[in-house]
Amino acid sequence: MDFSDTMGISAAGMRAQAKRLQIAAENLANKETTGATAGSDPYRRKTVTFKEVLDRTSGVSSVDIKEVGQDQTPFETRYDPSHPAADANGLVKMPNVNAMVEIMDTHEAQRSYEANLNTMQITRSMMTRTINLMK
Repeated sequence: MDFSDTMGISAAGMRAQAKRLQIAAENLANKETTGATAGSDPYRRKTVTFKEVLDRTSGVSSVDIKEVGQDQTPFETRYDPSHPAADANGLVKMPNVNAMVEIMDTHEAQRSYEANLNTMQITRSMMTRTINLMK
């Protein structure tokens, strides 16, 4: 493995974690987004699945987004007969977004992003030192 492989792996990790942060932010932003009509479904929480990607020429593995899916946990209901999305019983389906889960996911993604960034910075420093030694 050479320096460019290390940089590529770190960059792939940063892209994957950035997407994960984007999805968590979208989930948090839609935490209260209900359906528009009576009985309609509210916003459904999105999930991110990663996959390992192998570069056959270099033999190096990295990460990529496999899919952005939807969390199939059931919706909770809230009694609010005046809401436009309330059913005949006055119940409104609420999104299946848990703010604590999303915040913890953002913290974990941030730490992973920072670890990849640190790896890139250390690799860059090593490359600079190697070039200086060759002078």
